[in-house]
Amino acid sequence: MKALVLKGVGQLLSLENVPDPTPESGEAVVAIRCAALNHRDVWIQKGLYAGLKFPIILGSDGAGVVIETGSGVDPAWRGKEVIINPSIAWGESERWQGKDFRILGLPDNGTFAERVKVPATQLVSKPAHLDFAHAAALPLAGLTAYRALFSRAGLVSGERVLVTGIGGGVALFALQFALAVGATVYVTSGSDEKLARAKQLGAAGGANYRRESWFKDLKQVGFDVIIDSAGGKGFSKLTELAAPGARIAFFGATFGNPPELDMRRTFWKQLSLLGSTMGSPSDFAAMMRLVERHKIQPLAEILYPLSEGNEALATMDNAKQFGKIILTVAQ
Repeated sequence: MKALVLKGVGQLLSLENVPDPTPESGEAVVAIRCAALNHRDVWIQKGLYAGLKFPIILGSDGAGVVIETGSGVDPAWRGKEVIINPSIAWGESERWQGKDFRILGLPDNGTFAERVKVPATQLVSKPAHLDFAHAAALPLAGLTAYRALFSRAGLVSGERVLVTGIGGGVALFALQFALAVGATVYVTSGSDEKLARAKQLGAAGGANYRRESWFKDLKQVGFDVIIDSAGGKGFSKLTELAAPGARIAFFGATFGNPPELDMRRTFWKQLSLLGSTMGSPSDFAAMMRLVERHKIQPLAEILYPLSEGNEALATMDNAKQFGKIILTVAQ
């Protein structure tokens, strides 16, 4: 089969012929029709991720058709259109991931290939209202957004939500999911164009964080839930924007650790700071129910053939996209 192989830090992906995966007990092989990129893939290429190993086939998100099953797997899966839950071996607790938790695409070979093998427990039937490209956009980013919003921050209908950095996959899903349950959502971005597009999707308002007035534009709202992945020096501003009793859930630290945190403001306002990452099997199942009930359509606007994987990674690294970047795989 053809696959995009990363052989070392800083190297380009190499389109190569590699052996077809063979399912072991409890595993299935999926013929990939579409795979989606995540910033995780860029960070691995740059060497900014833990547990690096090479060569590796990147890719956490994929949708396709089951073509082979190992022993102990219901053969009825064969021929089914599926998406893959990339959150593998979460563990027994709903509260945190266990020691064996891993994400598809490192250390296991991922979805930037014609075929991938995964534990059959990771297979979920593709929602009928989604084509392969939009289905592939959903798993990692959707799961991360769902857990941060609902399992961690406990979002309910009628609350006011702030999503920072709109345009990336997780942030867009957070916007779409929060709107679906009846929340009022505001967003931030460094791009006026992205703010305008978010409003077209239903955001009540937004602010460009590159402008000095951005904080004043949002302070009067008072947010019950804030979803962030940037951290850095702007994180302390989020505690000011938060309403009393608010929950701030964060799943990344693009700008590093906050240089300071106002402890007095945090405890006096009864704020909850909630770390979050990926999600459990029950989180994934609940996310899928939400997507199917509300017929949520992920944003998958930039498509590349598998042979142009390096161009796709460069687009991701430039952060110009609004939605998910998709690799299409011919079968």
